[in-house]
Amino acid sequence: MPEKSLFPAVADAVLTPAAEHLPLRRGPLLITSLLAATGGALIYLAPLAAVWRTAWPYALLFAALGAAQLGTVARVLARPTSRRVVLAAAAALAVLVVWLLTRGTPVLPGPSPWIPADSVIGFVDHICAGLQVIGVAGFGIVWVLGAVAASRGPDARAARRTRLRRLAGAVAVAPVTLVVLLATFVGFSGSSNGSAGARFPGDTVAPRHLPAGKRSTVEYCRIDGVPLAMDIYTPPAGATTPGRGTPVAMYIHGGGLALGDRKLSGLGASLSNHQSALFTPLRERLNANGYLVASIDYRLTPAAPWPAPLEDAKCAVRFLRAHAAGLGIDPSRIGVWGASAGGQLSSLLGLTGRQGGPGPYAEQSSAVQAVVDMFGPTDLNDFADAPQIIRFLLAAGIGTSTATRYAASPINHIVSDAPPFLILHGAQDEEVAPRQSVRFADRLRAAGVPTTFVEVAGTGHTLATAGQQPSPQDVADLVVDFFMATLVRQPPVEIPMAGAGGLGAATA
Repeated sequence: MPEKSLFPAVADAVLTPAAEHLPLRRGPLLITSLLAATGGALIYLAPLAAVWRTAWPYALLFAALGAAQLGTVARVLARPTSRRVVLAAAAALAVLVVWLLTRGTPVLPGPSPWIPADSVIGFVDHICAGLQVIGVAGFGIVWVLGAVAASRGPDARAARRTRLRRLAGAVAVAPVTLVVLLATFVGFSGSSNGSAGARFPGDTVAPRHLPAGKRSTVEYCRIDGVPLAMDIYTPPAGATTPGRGTPVAMYIHGGGLALGDRKLSGLGASLSNHQSALFTPLRERLNANGYLVASIDYRLTPAAPWPAPLEDAKCAVRFLRAHAAGLGIDPSRIGVWGASAGGQLSSLLGLTGRQGGPGPYAEQSSAVQAVVDMFGPTDLNDFADAPQIIRFLLAAGIGTSTATRYAASPINHIVSDAPPFLILHGAQDEEVAPRQSVRFADRLRAAGVPTTFVEVAGTGHTLATAGQQPSPQDVADLVVDFFMATLVRQPPVEIPMAGAGGLGAATA
């Protein structure tokens, strides 16, 4: 008699009522699937308070999905059966469907509930989705293997449970388990911002009559339903000139457009590397010289596609002008500085600020009067010899489109009426080649833009290396002197009228 086909036997085993409660072994694949589902749930649950403040219906949906996922995981772990594994897979699949409808191919209305999770690492939501895919696939494989084992009978199952087979299975699944653990660590750290909590502040203040010598946090813009925070450091009492508006120095953090935030602690601060931009010493010295210092968050790529970061930086400048009276600032004296991607955005602000951008305060100008670019990339199509990790971050944040990279490159937007530039770059920078700043400075000068270029010897992708020349303190002196010369000693400049336009993809 011919041997019974495997697939009808599996179907019989699955369709019998007892199959719903078919016991399963807690093998490495099942454990890895449980880890993936748990890690994915932790990622979208960590910033739940921030999601509540931006889109409470999605917060309720995430809370329900999280309860379902963690509940099914606990039940499977307590007593793994076929039915419970199917329920765990269904819960992970539900999260994946929500991600696809709100992020992958947006169908549901905004604001996106994933933006808070992406506020420090701009692709955390992709990590969460990847973990859910691993969970669904893993649970499915476990269910199928259980059904196959059931079709062969208890004697066959016992015969196959040898130590060698179990070891081989554990070795085969180990790489996936490591990927799941690493993805969970990165994703949860990003969505919770390390130990600093969600990025979106819950206690912002009104932008007027801020206490002298203190830091205050305001919401400077809300674009596509996403609130954006700005820390304002006011000069101490006695440092300002009575009857005269305070000049402003606005700082834009780095991180490849896809990483970091304005905060001075937590994972976002580490990824931004504020130290390389000399933020704290410069902020202290600028405050002492009567400057108001502003530090902004912006939407990270790829969570918010380019040119979202530049649009947010322009909105920050317009916000400052719109609230000049309440902040006590001079709207005709606004400078900007940043390092790495922050330098790139600072340069683009100086070159394209007159074009304006989307968002509130459209009646105000986005133009700035001085730019300090610290080793910012100026040509995003010139990274062929950069380290692999830098090319990966560039591809993740901006994409691989030559047109988009062209549009996001400051060197392609030089205009003769740009404000003065101070460009600083480490001679040993391997992440952004110094030649980019050299060519950028040459092009600015050729267009008649007042430009100072300083190559700093003995340092790389930072301006805070002991022994560099000029020293970190000397670099800080250069920056402060530059802002004093361009924003204080010069007569007030005429603010250009606000204009429409933006920097999306362009043709080279």
